[in-house]
Amino acid sequence: MAQISTTSAQTSVIVNNFVRSVYNWMAIGLGLTGFVAFYVSSNPALLHFFSNPILLIFLVIAELGLVFAISGMVNRMSSATATSLFVIYAALNGITLSFIFIIYTSTSIASTFFVCAGTFIACSIYGWVTKKDLTSFGGFLIMGLIGIIIATIVNMFLNSTMLSMMISYIGVFIFVGLTAYDTQKIKNMALTQPRDLDGGAIRKGAILGALSLYLDFINLFLFFLRIMGVSRD
Repeated sequence: MAQISTTSAQTSVIVNNFVRSVYNWMAIGLGLTGFVAFYVSSNPALLHFFSNPILLIFLVIAELGLVFAISGMVNRMSSATATSLFVIYAALNGITLSFIFIIYTSTSIASTFFVCAGTFIACSIYGWVTKKDLTSFGGFLIMGLIGIIIATIVNMFLNSTMLSMMISYIGVFIFVGLTAYDTQKIKNMALTQPRDLDGGAIRKGAILGALSLYLDFINLFLFFLRIMGVSRD
């Protein structure tokens, strides 16, 4: 009985440490993105430099490449490389998001952030405590995500305000669900990972989990901002 209790306690410590590492890295990524975005938006020279459409396209392509690299090749890279790529991605994302400080008022950005943070926390808690398997629900949400990506591309040509708002509300719903789904996936990852994993492997798993939650938070924030944000115009 004592041995079972000790094993259970060790498992609990391992799981808690892993999950804490995931959320710590997510917070570091969000903090870096916010800092870079605000710094660039406050510097007219940098803002002018990064307003070049060709450079912006390059940055977006680089960000997509980093996401795919971390998600698809994390097991083949060192923990230091995975961490570095995540930090670089967060910084690049800060550059591309710097323009929200030009489009929206600071007050509406701040209020939207707190609404997003509260929603994210609530959904993450649900994903952690629910006994329901969200696997099939996650597949449905991924299909919905593909749908809003296609709709967003189409609306670039239609420029429909109504369609844009519909996409934003659907986007909020999708990333609310994905937050719960990814949280449960991270929980299952923590519970099922081998106990003899070295620190590097654990770090890579934490970076991968942090990237998932980071993307959920950023996209949820952007969709909320499109709904709640107050334009400077």
